[in-house]
Amino acid sequence: MSLPQLLFKARIEAAMPGIDVDFANRDRLAQIEVQLKRRYDLIPNLVETAKGYLAHERETLEAVIAARNEAATALQAASQSGVDAAAIKQLSGAEGVLGSALGKLNVVMEAYPDLKASQNMQQLSEEL
Repeated sequence: MSLPQLLFKARIEAAMPGIDVDFANRDRLAQIEVQLKRRYDLIPNLVETAKGYLAHERETLEAVIAARNEAATALQAASQSGVDAAAIKQLSGAEGVLGSALGKLNVVMEAYPDLKASQNMQQLSEEL
C-alpha cells in the first residue's frame, strides 16, 4: 500500500469516533512510520544539495527544514500514542505543511536550471 493510501486510511479511521484501535491499525501506522522516516532522512540531503545553488533562497530552505522537524516530531508522537486520533490528525497536518514547503522548494528550483540538472538533486527529488 502506498504512503498516500496509508495516510488516507489513517485519516479516515482517526475521523471516525468509536473505532477500536486494533493490531491492524498499529501495523498500518508502523508501515507509514517507516516510509515517513525514510522521507524525513532524505530532506536534509536535499536541502544541503540545494544550498549551493540557492544562496538567495535561505527562507525557503529554512521553511523546509522546520516543516520536516515538525513532521518528525508529530510522527514520533503518533507512534508513541498507539494510533491516537488526535496524534494522527496532527501528523496529517504536519505532513501537509511539509508537502507545501517542498512544493515551494520545487517552484524555486525551476528558476535554477543548474540545480534542476544536478543528478544528486534529481535522485533525491525522485526518492522523496
